[in-house]
Amino acid sequence: MPVFFIRLAVVVGGAAVLVLEILGTRLLGPAFGVGLYLWSALIGVTLAALAVGYALGGRWADRGPTTQRLGLLLLVSGAWTMLIPWLRSPVLALVHSLDLRAAVLVAGTMLFFPPLVLMGMVSPYAIRLKAASLQDVGRTAGNLYALSTCASVVAAIGTGFWLIPALGVSRLTFLTGVLLLVTGAVPLLPGLRARRLPVVLLAMVFVMLAADRAAPRDNPDPARGLVALEQSAYAELRVVDYHDQRAMLIDGAPHSVIDIASGEPVFPYVDALDIPKHFYPSPGRMLLVGLGAGSVAKDYSGDGWQVQSVEIDPVVTKLARAHFGFTDADGPVDHADGRRWLVDHAETFDLIVLDAYGSSSVPFHLTTTEAFALMKSRLRPGGLLAMNIEAVGWDDIFVRSLAVTVGKHFANVKLLPTAEPPNELGNIVLIASDRSLDLPDGLPVPPDRWSGDYNRKHAWDNAYTVAPGNGLVLTDEHNPVAVWSDRINLAARIKVREWFGNSGLDH
Repeated sequence: MPVFFIRLAVVVGGAAVLVLEILGTRLLGPAFGVGLYLWSALIGVTLAALAVGYALGGRWADRGPTTQRLGLLLLVSGAWTMLIPWLRSPVLALVHSLDLRAAVLVAGTMLFFPPLVLMGMVSPYAIRLKAASLQDVGRTAGNLYALSTCASVVAAIGTGFWLIPALGVSRLTFLTGVLLLVTGAVPLLPGLRARRLPVVLLAMVFVMLAADRAAPRDNPDPARGLVALEQSAYAELRVVDYHDQRAMLIDGAPHSVIDIASGEPVFPYVDALDIPKHFYPSPGRMLLVGLGAGSVAKDYSGDGWQVQSVEIDPVVTKLARAHFGFTDADGPVDHADGRRWLVDHAETFDLIVLDAYGSSSVPFHLTTTEAFALMKSRLRPGGLLAMNIEAVGWDDIFVRSLAVTVGKHFANVKLLPTAEPPNELGNIVLIASDRSLDLPDGLPVPPDRWSGDYNRKHAWDNAYTVAPGNGLVLTDEHNPVAVWSDRINLAARIKVREWFGNSGLDH
């Protein structure tokens, strides 16, 4: 049993490390965004914890190693892991007032550092137990580290591909703790008197079932305003009713917001994305990359356009249909990566609308000169490309670089800002074509300040261009979009905190 348990402990400990690291993006992502800040913090915390664990585990092993002590490491780490779903909310409340970068680092350390240290102690302790002699140490260490790493690989793939979508974040975190706890108890059970063993096992099962029943759940709470909550293969998605508005949040960031009473979109960029219609005498065929809640698709289909949508996440489409009024009448939806879909489909369109950039999740492969060359090849002569960009100010380097990159393929590029003042976070709509981007008849005069006509007129009247060379040409080879998007995410999260306050609906 000792050899079997040593191997079992190494496998379970190695797997749990990767499960926790990946779960960290889902536990903290809704509060901070899943960007460079979060990944850097989680990887840093994990490596620091493992380093401390390796050092402590080796020293503790030299003081008389036993399988019972090895089990104790797993027991304590399992107990802490089981508590993480309960600890998450108070920890997030504690770091709420900190700068985003400090907050994500402190929260990651408080939640994950203790159990990861204990898991880091497992391998050196197991090596000390398993090695029969000095001549055997190298092979023993190599075999056990290989076993631990293989378990980590399987856990990483299983967690991302199947377990999170199937079980949800809180339940998977809890079950990971249970697995550690049960594994840690194995070497302690033979020491019990035979008549006590069934009682102890039954008590363990009862406690775990009771704790699982009481554990926080990834469930909607309509009475509080949390209409829907889903874990997809790509993100945590929420539908939230707050005051008189309904929002679709992807990893805590609002991607679509509508007025509950009217169903009309709230973000003015949706109105600005309507402007390309004015370049056509009659409805045509449009490709929408990035469905969101379906506001853009509904706007175009309602005016007679044939709309083909491409959305990478099927859960986004599911929520758009269930809670935002998107229907089959608004056009078909293919679930695929936008660039991959363009490679696989040779059909052409009058208009391509790219609405796939989020504040903390800009897909870099949809921002490059290679991607825009592909999009142009799928446009009919005189066709338009339009895209929605979130940025910090009209002169953001991200905006300028996109304009310069798109300008490599289109004769005319205009930027239509939708927010004031010009140095604040907001959305900018980019339109590009080889045809003239002038509207001889202009746009309708807005009846009032709060109408869609006003948003369109504001964007059009403030249109500007970017001179060649005033930005970085983005390529598949050289693309710093991830760095820029984290800066945008930092500004966006401040706005999200202001909007939701202490309601907790965003995370």
